[in-house]
Amino acid sequence: MAAPEGAPTLVLAVPGAPSAAIRSLAEEVVSIARSELPGIEAEIGYLDGDDAEYPGLAAVLTRVDALRAERYEIAVAAGREVAAPEGPAAVVVPLLAGPDSALTRRIRQAVMDAGNTAELTDVLGPHPLLAEALHVRLSEAGLARADRARLFTVATAADGIILATVGGEEAVQAAGITGMLLAARLAVPVMAAALDQEGSIASIAEQLRGAGSEQLALAPYLIGPELAEGLLDAAAKEAGCAAAEALGAYPAIGRLVLSQYMSALGIAPQPGAPAR
Repeated sequence: MAAPEGAPTLVLAVPGAPSAAIRSLAEEVVSIARSELPGIEAEIGYLDGDDAEYPGLAAVLTRVDALRAERYEIAVAAGREVAAPEGPAAVVVPLLAGPDSALTRRIRQAVMDAGNTAELTDVLGPHPLLAEALHVRLSEAGLARADRARLFTVATAADGIILATVGGEEAVQAAGITGMLLAARLAVPVMAAALDQEGSIASIAEQLRGAGSEQLALAPYLIGPELAEGLLDAAAKEAGCAAAEALGAYPAIGRLVLSQYMSALGIAPQPGAPAR
């Protein structure tokens, strides 16, 4: 399956302060999407970008719309019979695992600033593939068994997971849905908490320990760019436990980005692709 001719450009909206590491992560996510749907045009727009190296989201959307108009004019001038561009020039997919009203409000404003020529999708989660990604990150950190069916044990495996997110109560509730899926995979209790709400992490750690969990682990329900520097380390210290890495460019992230794009266009997913 390939991208339809003239399909809108996939624009990945990346939060957080731009950096080489964040650009590398975003490029890898886009690369995964391209490998799943050959022929797709994709761009990266940074919510806090403002230069050629890290272009702002509104600037990217404006350029994409101008390029579509230019291609149409060139085709007409060449005498080719082509339909005038219709629908959105781009589909914007936020690089966010869960809801964050402050960030999505800014992304929506960028779409408006660019002339409303793009369609904005929802965030990536909750989704079973994110539970899989969380499981993998925990196992990579030695905090969970990679496979429940295996007979060996991991000495450092946690018996209680704090699923850490940002974005307030709405984000915590959404993370809780993926948390239930993760709990089913690990057969240990999982509770969500907000990194950006004072006392939330400590409160959930206390609840888990009160329910009998002795060895906790912190699992970031975050892709990475939206995570303020030092916030995760401070939370792990507050909870008195080890932490796994953020989800990063785990393959499921790229697949979910593409799934949101295809859903916005009404394209049926390929067999084996993540359903929304």
